[in-house]
Amino acid sequence: MTASTPQEVFQLKVSLRSIRPPVWRRLLVSGHATLAQLHRAIQVAFGWEDYHLHVFTVHGEEYGPRDPDGEMEVHSEGIELAKLCLGAKAKFRYEYDFGDGWVHDLTVEKILVHEDSLVVPVCLGGKRACPPEDCGGAGGYEDMLEALEDPSDPRHEELAEWLGGKWDPEAFDLEAVNGRLTARFAPVQARTTRTRTAKSLKS
Repeated sequence: MTASTPQEVFQLKVSLRSIRPPVWRRLLVSGHATLAQLHRAIQVAFGWEDYHLHVFTVHGEEYGPRDPDGEMEVHSEGIELAKLCLGAKAKFRYEYDFGDGWVHDLTVEKILVHEDSLVVPVCLGGKRACPPEDCGGAGGYEDMLEALEDPSDPRHEELAEWLGGKWDPEAFDLEAVNGRLTARFAPVQARTTRTRTAKSLKS
């Protein structure tokens, strides 16, 4: 009997383009995960709400959900990562919300062998809060931060109310991110292991 091939795990750094200092997350994702599942993991890890369309660009080819209106000609995002010929250091792109144009650069940092104790997807680290939905893209986000920092700005109170209070662009909570990933992806019995796994891999 032929031995089974060890399951691959991709270590991905996902960086949001056009924001400085950068907003990024480091994820471990199964090689058996589809691009559709990676999309959901990115949404959870960054804190997006999945309100808008998205597309991946891999080796110059676009992958995304089926467009019922037929306006987007893309390959199915049901393809698994392991079948995309993504070696270590490979780069590809994920765009979310074509109006605001949030482009994320993805880099394959490592390809690991899955261990039984590892629950994926999991976030190993990150920096800074994700911009809020529908804030107008990178330019609108910078304008929003300036208005929030200036109480005399006529938009200050309206934006603060829209955001539901104080907005901290530097906020990032690894434990909270992994809690959301667990709730979205993991079986109930694995929920107590994810954060511990992330901390041990990070150390």
